[in-house]
Amino acid sequence: MKTFESLFAELSEKAAAKTAGSLTVDELAKGTHFIGKKIVEEAGETWIAAEYEGADRTAEEMSQLLYHLQVMMIDRGITLEDVYKHL
Repeated sequence: MKTFESLFAELSEKAAAKTAGSLTVDELAKGTHFIGKKIVEEAGETWIAAEYEGADRTAEEMSQLLYHLQVMMIDRGITLEDVYKHL
């Protein structure tokens, strides 16, 4: 099972290596605007799932939202520690 920290490490490694065929690398290449739209999309889907689709579907959408947030962190050079100091 992945954790927030292990996912961030995995995505950071893919970004640094520019792993061919990686959806993360592709998303990073599309830029901040694209990543931001994915975050908004997944946030909306999380809300809809919470309202109408149950806990398992909501957790799935939340995992996708967390993924795109981490891609944005990598895109903007934000570390886990940068985020943690604001929690």
